[in-house]
Order: sequence, then structure tokens, then C-alpha cells
Amino acid sequence: MNKFGVFIIAFLVSPALSGCLEAEDKRTVIEEPGIFAEFFERDIPGTTWYHYAGGINALDNELGTNNLSGNNIPFWTQGSYYGIGLTTFEPTMGITSNDNLYMSSYGNGPAGSTAIVQCSGLIGMSNISDYNCANVYDPISPVPNSNDPYVYVDKWTDRIMKFDMHALAGMTVEWSDNDGSSWSPPTFATSYSVQDHQTIGSSTYPAFGHPTTWVFCVNGNWAAPLCSTSFDGGLTWSPEVPGAPLDCNSGGLSAHIEGAENGNFYRGNVGCNGSGYSIYRSTDGGFTWTEHPLPTEESGTADTWNFEEAQVAIDDNNNVHAMWMGIDNMPYYAYSQDDGNSWSESMMIAPPIGLVGTGFPVVTAGSEGRVAFGYVGDVGNQTWHGYMTILTDAFSDNPLFTTVQVNQPDDPIDSSNAYPVGCGYERCGGLGDFLDMAVDQYGRPWFSLANNDQGETGIFATIAEGPALRGDLTELNPMPLGGTLTL
Repeated sequence: MNKFGVFIIAFLVSPALSGCLEAEDKRTVIEEPGIFAEFFERDIPGTTWYHYAGGINALDNELGTNNLSGNNIPFWTQGSYYGIGLTTFEPTMGITSNDNLYMSSYGNGPAGSTAIVQCSGLIGMSNISDYNCANVYDPISPVPNSNDPYVYVDKWTDRIMKFDMHALAGMTVEWSDNDGSSWSPPTFATSYSVQDHQTIGSSTYPAFGHPTTWVFCVNGNWAAPLCSTSFDGGLTWSPEVPGAPLDCNSGGLSAHIEGAENGNFYRGNVGCNGSGYSIYRSTDGGFTWTEHPLPTEESGTADTWNFEEAQVAIDDNNNVHAMWMGIDNMPYYAYSQDDGNSWSESMMIAPPIGLVGTGFPVVTAGSEGRVAFGYVGDVGNQTWHGYMTILTDAFSDNPLFTTVQVNQPDDPIDSSNAYPVGCGYERCGGLGDFLDMAVDQYGRPWFSLANNDQGETGIFATIAEGPALRGDLTELNPMPLGGTLTL
């Protein structure tokens, strides 16, 4: 238990902490809504909000201490971001156990290939000058640049998978087992004629030539995504199979695949025959998939260009966490503790700041019930900021959400007004089709996106201070703030 848990217990059994302390007075009195700030002994940043589902401000007098016990407690939290020094497009990411961060970078590799940018020194950084980002993809014969660059790091083996889609005609896969120092020759993953919007992941499902099984899915211009499996770490791939039940017309766009410790694979897109959103699960290495509808009755589903996607994350105890955008263009969340067979009620997770709309959802998870969500939000006039929302106890009766804006108000992610619909509702500069997230071994969440107003530069957003999402629930070591000075 951290010091806030001790504080809450003392607060509930002691005389009022506001005003005079009188032994006979057993009432709980909160004179100011800033009770969190008083406890933290420093002001809450103007870009941090504590709230409950539905955008209810947790600093409200009545709600400020409801259910704040166990892991469901606040930490002083502040967001920031750190530039990679190169542009990006559809920035996928991964983290190795050597504490290196990786991001895909469209066209910035040798001979115009996809770069794999490694940022070392960023995890555990004490001074801004401590970190360095550089391309580590430099084989003798680089694979030509692809339409959709993609990088994924296997959580169990540290294998970095570089996954390139070429002119809607096919896929090549390369990998590195030494943090990018060398790369395998490319293997041809599929020969299907139409490819788009690929995603790739791994799990501990039993493999034959490698410790983990790999599955990718693509939009193959078919009634559902088409998926392929490798049991030898990417050297060979099975024929493509439907990523949904055969009688299910879910559309071909698929959100990121996530693998679980129990060997299951999960991904999200539209439900069968266009009904809401669903999470699709495979328990046999990606060969067959079952549908598990999300609780979208109240939220509805977004009516934007990426309407087909629901994102999914798996925590270290195999619980499933799903995120999607509702018809109001706000982010929603539900969890499953039984492999997706049943779901909690849906929760709207945006902070109480009057966002006009949100887009580009992505979710990641660490220890049981600790979750982080990433998205962009419009504060008006198509001025878009990056947001990260954190849960330290998803399974609480009234979970506390902590949301940070990762950029400063005068440094928006996008304010070009170049898009008639709005950046979060359609393809948008360096954001492309999708963003990505992961949690490092110390419990710090990382969010890969682009700062379009700063030349579509790739950035890693995180919490410079806040709770660890892995291991003991404690405060992370503080990091220096980044922002525009790192671009």
C-alpha cells in the first residue's frame, strides 16, 4: 500500500482533517475539492485530470474519496513526450528487455526503406541528453519501402519483427534477435493479391521451431480479415484463413492483434453482419476465430473512417481489456475476466474537459487490472491533443481514471484544419491509420504517435511521473519533461 492508502484509512477513522482537530468529532469533512492536491503537497498539473467513468470529476466534494482503497488510489501524474528525430507514418512500436524502444519510420531507412528507429536511454532517463534515437535497420540488401510499415516486439523472446506491405500485393517479414544489430533475410509472408491494414502479434501457443507462435491478419478485400500463422518465428507461414466465423461478415479491417500468456490471440473489429463491435478470439494459433460481442448497446459505434476497429489488450493475468469509439466519438472501455466470454458494463473514459471528439484509440495493459489507453482529442476548432488515460484497478466497483494530456496546450498534435472532417476522424498526417502502445518492464506505459504540427515527427508519449503498471503499485522514478525541446 502506498502512502495514499494509509492516508485514506487514517482519513476515514480520524477526526476531520480540515479545520480544528477535535477528538469527539467523528465526521468526515472535505472543505476543498482539491483534496488530492493537498495530499500530493503540490498542485495538480493543468494537463492532468482525476475522474470516474462518464467524465465525473473525482475532485468533487462527494465523490473525492469514494472507493479509493487498495489499488484504486490516485498518484501525482504528469504526461510528456519525447521526439525520435525522424518522421513517422502509422507509428507502431515495441520494447525489448534491454530497455530499448522501437518505432517504425516510413521511408527513412537505407535506400528509402522503412527505418526501425531505436531509442536507447529513454527508459530510466535522468537527463534529456541521456537518450538517443537512430535507425538500426541496415542490412546489405534493404527491403524496399512499404505502404504500411509495421514493427512488433515479441514480449516473450525479444524478437523484433519488421513487417512490410508492398503496393497492396504482398508481405515481407524480417526479424532481429539482437536489438537490431543484424537482420534475417526477408521471407515472403503471403501471395494474396490484395493487402492492407496489416497487424501482427505473438503468443505462447505451442510452436514447433520457435518458442512462440506468430499470427498476422490483413484486410484482404474479403468478408472478414484474412490471417496466417507461423510456428517457426516467421520463416514460413500457413495459408490464409478467415479471421472470423465463416458465416460472419465483419469487414476486413482489423485492429492490433494481441497474444496472451495462455496462448490465446485476440483482435477487434465490427461484429458479425455489422452489429456493434466484437473481439475475436483464437485458441488454436489463429486457424479459427470465435466472436465475442462488446457491450456497445449504450455507446453505439463510431461513424468515422475507422469505424470497424475495436482495440484490445491482455494483462499479465490473461484478463482482456477492450476500447472503442462510440457514436458520440468518445472513448469507451470494458473488460473481461473469462477470455472474452462475458464483459463488464461499458465505461466512457474521457476526462471532464469538454472534448469535442476523440479518435485513434489504442490500449495496453500491465499487471492484473492495470491498463493504459491512448487517443487524440479535439478541444475545439480541430485543435487535437494527445491523451493517455490510466487505470490502476480496472475491477474496482468505481474505478479511478487518471488522464494526462501528453503535449502542452500551445503545442497541439494537429491544428492544421486541413482535413474537412477532422484529424481524429480520418487519416491524418503521421498518424496514418493507427497508433500503438506498450508497457515496459518497470510499468511505464509508452504511446507512439506523431506531432503533425512539428513536421509529422514521431514521438513517444508517456507519464513522466505516475503509478507503475507492473510489479508493486508504487510511484515510477521521475523522468525529465520533454516536449518540443526534444524535437
